[in-house]
Amino acid sequence: MPDHNHNHNHNQSQSHNQSQSHGRRGVRRSGWAAQAGVFLAVAFLAAGACGALQPATGIPPEVVQLTQLGPALAVAAVALLWPARTKALLTGTLPARTTRPTDRAPRIPATGRSALLPHLPLLLTPALIIALSAGGLLLTSATLPVTAPRALAHPLALLVAAQFLGACAEEIGWRCHLQPLLRTRFGPVTASVLVGALWGLWHVPVLAQEPAYAAGFLTATIAMSVILGLALERVRHNRLLLAGAFHTLVNLGMLFVTDERSPAAAPMVALGAACLAAALPWLVAARRATTAPDKITATTAHGTR
Repeated sequence: MPDHNHNHNHNQSQSHNQSQSHGRRGVRRSGWAAQAGVFLAVAFLAAGACGALQPATGIPPEVVQLTQLGPALAVAAVALLWPARTKALLTGTLPARTTRPTDRAPRIPATGRSALLPHLPLLLTPALIIALSAGGLLLTSATLPVTAPRALAHPLALLVAAQFLGACAEEIGWRCHLQPLLRTRFGPVTASVLVGALWGLWHVPVLAQEPAYAAGFLTATIAMSVILGLALERVRHNRLLLAGAFHTLVNLGMLFVTDERSPAAAPMVALGAACLAAALPWLVAARRATTAPDKITATTAHGTR
């Protein structure tokens, strides 16, 4: 006799899987613009409010700028309106837009020392950016505004810790929320460029500088966003720590080597050019990965018939 209970359970399982799949597609394709709009509005307004409150707190801006809390507060606001979707974005479980079936395969998280090795190129890229920026300054102006750590008014350990916390407050919004949100609608490079442009425009005071300074800064934020977007494309774990570490290393390099506090355009233009040069290998690697044939498909296509 046929097992009716088994068939019934099988049908229920199929129906459940179909509803889950439909739900994921619904999350992917609906509401992304509203969520992005709320995030950006709160990020801009909260950053302005935090910046206005900074003098009253007595926290020195050279240690940490309270405006960096804006994106984190924006994520908290969005989570109140879309809790499930925000959680899916932050944990990397929301499906991204893809054009290749193999891109959907989950990456098995590494453990121990092997967990760090795949991310070494990302963590070493800030050193490349600062080196290229310093080289550009030496070639164009024959000077390098190096700042010794002992010349600062605050302990180096405090500065590094505060810079890391501030960077993570930004990156939980830009790379852990907005980037995966836009990835549900756009490809990795397009989403990264959009996030980088918005990230740069979010630094409103920069737009008041001379055009060359603003252009260099926007070039830097877009290029760094492309690097981070491509490097973290399939990373689910430690996204915030990796993005925060990258951001912190760049900020410290700017502080000690290129003098980010200077309003001169040359250091910022050099930084923008350096970031753009550092992003090129990431773009080339992403291009090769996209155009490379799927090994399984290629093998089976030429198999025996």
